Amino acid sequence: MFGKGRDNKPQARIDSLIGSGTVVEGNIRFTGGLRVDGVVKGAVEASDGASAAVLVLSEHARVEGAVKVAHLVSNGVIVGPVSVSDSLELQSKARILGDVEYALIEMHQGAVIEGRLLHLDGKTVELKLAAAN
Repeated sequence: MFGKGRDNKPQARIDSLIGSGTVVEGNIRFTGGLRVDGVVKGAVEASDGASAAVLVLSEHARVEGAVKVAHLVSNGVIVGPVSVSDSLELQSKARILGDVEYALIEMHQGAVIEGRLLHLDGKTVELKLAAAN
């Protein structure tokens, strides 16, 4: 999951953990790797310039707020908008209730997004739509 190889996934380690049974109320800004097994009621954002920052949400995790990171691996629930500048992996129990901006996406069978998907390269999307008409 964290080795950088042919599949272009991030190389990272987990520097911080929000454990199961823990509820954090407020915004979180981090660098490196953050794993959430509990609940966050607030925005989760990588610090400016943290292009290698990874957020990992376990199947027990829940984030109620905006998420803005370079890399996201989720098997939990996010209620709010999501912006991922590099890679987004949604595992089978992942659920996002909000709009998603992404550059690369991998979505396993069973994952759910209830919102709009917006590829970050908007010019490419517009050209593909224009060519289809």
